[in-house]
Amino acid sequence: MTTVNDLVLIYFEDQPLTYARVEDILPDAKPDWYHVKLLMLQIPLQIVTWILRDSYIDGTEFTMNGKKLRIERVEPPPQTGSSGNLSESSGKEASPDEDSSKRNVISIKDHKKR
Repeated sequence: MTTVNDLVLIYFEDQPLTYARVEDILPDAKPDWYHVKLLMLQIPLQIVTWILRDSYIDGTEFTMNGKKLRIERVEPPPQTGSSGNLSESSGKEASPDEDSSKRNVISIKDHKKR
């Protein structure tokens, strides 16, 4: 079930259109309908509120102005590699000293055009 703070991908006419974050889900006066506040992750950022059935929030296709739409919850990929505080060799939490000794810091200032 899609809930508040979930990341969703919005499909328009069966094509992925944009990502959004679910900001709020409030019940409507009609049973099984909800006011779904979405933060559209595009430029400029925009907040919209759609009135949707519970099944539409969970991925069932619906129409708006005769156009097919679908909302699909997105699962973030698992963190791998050196992002985070896990030691690559053991999979255990790395100590601050061990973690910082393996990092290479690259200055952006050194790569700017002059």
